[in-house]
This record gives sequence, structure tokens and C-alpha cells, in this order.
Amino acid sequence: MREVMITREPVELYKILKFEGLVDSGGQAKTVIADGLVLVNGEVETRKRRKMLSGDIIKFAGEELKLQLC
Repeated sequence: MREVMITREPVELYKILKFEGLVDSGGQAKTVIADGLVLVNGEVETRKRRKMLSGDIIKFAGEELKLQLC
């Protein structure tokens, strides 16, 4: 599991996928979320703008990210 440091809360889900390099663009991030390919805290998440907080865990494309507020 990789820890992702965030400087503020909340952060939108699609932005994390984009900034962590799991997708090539914000548009692609929104598409994979809408298609139900992303898990947040063990559940399928289809809201592109889901507000993510410290402690949340994202799973996508074999990657697992845990958000930490710095």
C-alpha cells in the first residue's frame, strides 16, 4: 500500500487518480470512476467528485493508495 500525502481536505477522487499518475487525464479518471473500476474503502465508487479524506483507501488498476494529511 502506497501512502499519498495530501495538504488539505477534502480532495476530489478523480484528482487523486490523475495526480498520482494512475490515469493520463482528469477525463480518463472520471470515466474509470463512472465505469465502476475504482474502490474506495472496499466499496465500488461511481461519484467522480467524491470528497476524499485522510485515512481513505483507494484501489484501482492493481494499486492501493492510503490518504494521509500532512
